[in-house]
Amino acid sequence: MKSILSIALITLAMASNSWAKETDKGLQTLQKTWAEINYLVPDDEKEAAFAQLIEQAQQKLNAYPEKAEYRVWLGIIQSSTAGAKGGLGALSLAKEAKKSFEDAIEQDATVLQGSAFTSLGVLYHKVPGWPIGFGSDKKAKKLLQQSLKQNPNGIDSNYFFAEFLYDDEKYEEAKKYLEMAQSAAPRPDRPLADEGRHKEIEALLVKVNKALK
Repeated sequence: MKSILSIALITLAMASNSWAKETDKGLQTLQKTWAEINYLVPDDEKEAAFAQLIEQAQQKLNAYPEKAEYRVWLGIIQSSTAGAKGGLGALSLAKEAKKSFEDAIEQDATVLQGSAFTSLGVLYHKVPGWPIGFGSDKKAKKLLQQSLKQNPNGIDSNYFFAEFLYDDEKYEEAKKYLEMAQSAAPRPDRPLADEGRHKEIEALLVKVNKALK
């Protein structure tokens, strides 16, 4: 009985490792492709490229519904597609992204070190408020602060809170969080995303420093 149990546990562990590697690889592919589209593809081609990536993310989520990470990235790609589309026509995609983030938080509030809170906070900040959309700076601030609690030294959590503060004309605070974002540890598996984000940080710092003069 003991040997059978041991074999069963070993088999389970091997299966779990194989499953984890497969989902990690799938997630890395989505992240890498998103960064390539976001930072390398011309603006007039982004919407179509992101739309194709939505399909890939949905397929991964359908295959692994227990992985909240895929819900987060489906939402990120949906919101990126909305940003590329622009205008009122993007609102339906923004609503889909909102649901993806909310579902991810409900499934696992700590997923990807608070990335769902970060992304949902950005949505609430960027989308118009009532009666056009669901945007709310009050909700955005709360969500972005929640993301910072989970990942206080992260590049994205600090950058997007700094962007929120800049738009709120709180330039001194914005600069503090931008400097935190600048000093964030690099993500070895996401070099292109880091490079692109650092350029955005530098561009926003120029605006902040100009506003502080």
